[in-house]
Amino acid sequence: MTSDRVVDILRKAYSDEIETVMNYQTNAIVLDGVRAEEIKQSLQTDIQEELTHAQQLGERLKQLDARPPGSEEFVARQGSLQPPEDSTDVLAVIRGVLDAEEDAIDTYRELITVAEAANDPVTEDLAVTILADEEAHRTEFRGFEKEY
Repeated sequence: MTSDRVVDILRKAYSDEIETVMNYQTNAIVLDGVRAEEIKQSLQTDIQEELTHAQQLGERLKQLDARPPGSEEFVARQGSLQPPEDSTDVLAVIRGVLDAEEDAIDTYRELITVAEAANDPVTEDLAVTILADEEAHRTEFRGFEKEY
């Protein structure tokens, strides 16, 4: 039997993925300048992957007789990923992405630990798979940060 804690973390992760999609989309629209183009393209590419993560998490919640949170339950957590006042401040967006990725990595590591303790190998496997994607995103944006 899956624990309530597994469901709670799945719901948080789902909300975080949806928030990431919104912030990546907004930043991809708002950023200006030649130096922003590569970042905008990367954000656009990552949007679909983050949306897929949310879908997978939502489906897992459904399988566990739970449901993903709706908009009325949504709590924004990604303050550093808000679009910058200066639309050419690419570094602020890069650092916001890194903060979001670090949070996601922490969440999926916790989910792995809790799912393992709850004897829920399906959730554990899903968390491991998504963790690998989030670590790859972090590596990509660490590279962008080094360039700045």
